[in-house]
Amino acid sequence: MLQGVLCEVIGNTLRATGTDLEMTVKTSLEVEAGEEGSVVIPGRLAAEAVRKLPAGPVTISSAEGEVEILGQGPKFRLRQLAVEDFPQLDEPPAGGVEVDGNGLAEAIRQVTIAASADAARPILTGVLFEGEGEGLRLVATDSYRLAVRDLAGAGLGGSGLIPARGLRELERTVGASKVSVLLEPREAVFRSDRGVLRLRLIEGAFPKYRTLLPDSYPNQISIDKTSLLEALGRAALVAEDHIPVRMKISNGGVELSVNRHDVGGETEHIEGDFKGAEEEVEIAFNPRYLADGVAAVDSERVRLQVIDGLKPSVIDSPDGGEFLYLLMPVRV
Repeated sequence: MLQGVLCEVIGNTLRATGTDLEMTVKTSLEVEAGEEGSVVIPGRLAAEAVRKLPAGPVTISSAEGEVEILGQGPKFRLRQLAVEDFPQLDEPPAGGVEVDGNGLAEAIRQVTIAASADAARPILTGVLFEGEGEGLRLVATDSYRLAVRDLAGAGLGGSGLIPARGLRELERTVGASKVSVLLEPREAVFRSDRGVLRLRLIEGAFPKYRTLLPDSYPNQISIDKTSLLEALGRAALVAEDHIPVRMKISNGGVELSVNRHDVGGETEHIEGDFKGAEEEVEIAFNPRYLADGVAAVDSERVRLQVIDGLKPSVIDSPDGGEFLYLLMPVRV
């Protein structure tokens, strides 16, 4: 039943609702309705059927336990599911804070790269939404890296741990130029003129991430973002996730190298502007984690701030900006 979509025709409006009890999406569409009624149809099959139809109007009707989808010739017949077995969902509470939808979507893309996919550690699969005065902070970590993004002008007055899996669906389902955000004790509600997305909050205490952020870094280097990503792409031809990329940072730039005994190695130099207490700093990172952080920075140049080869480093924009990515080095 949770694979089905509840379709309700009321007047000239088709309301569609899908849920897996952790995430619920509700949206609507103006249609030419011949008759009011409700039906539950297999969601994935129906979506693929409509997508495969030729361009033009689509007619959906139900009778005798089947749903017929007709469009410009082709016709699909799908077995419908029992409406009475579909979960009874209450209406979400009203209210919320309106935020810039494009900025929220960008912030979600930036931080969810650091969320864990390990279901055995549910706390780390979420994104912390944290009220910051008149702003909002999004934080995610998988214990190896930490992503933090601040949004101005969106004071929620509270906090909640929202599943990253559901947040990744926000832009595709109800994303719009303006989105309303409401944090309830057990769920987060996102609204736009496209519909409503409801996500059940994750219970538990998020790690005390602020203690991981040093007050200052004695060494930093500014590098062209595209050049660094291209170099990491070339290094990835040799490296795998368990093979670290070594960086030797000094005046003039970064020497990036990777070595794998059964394949070979790759070394290159990238120009950069270095400022530091040390003449040279050597550090190594997981290549995929490093590339994820560099790609998430929204500027033409990225800054790598380093203490030494053993302590966490920060990747951000040279002017600071609203996003930072903290990454644990690999011991070599």
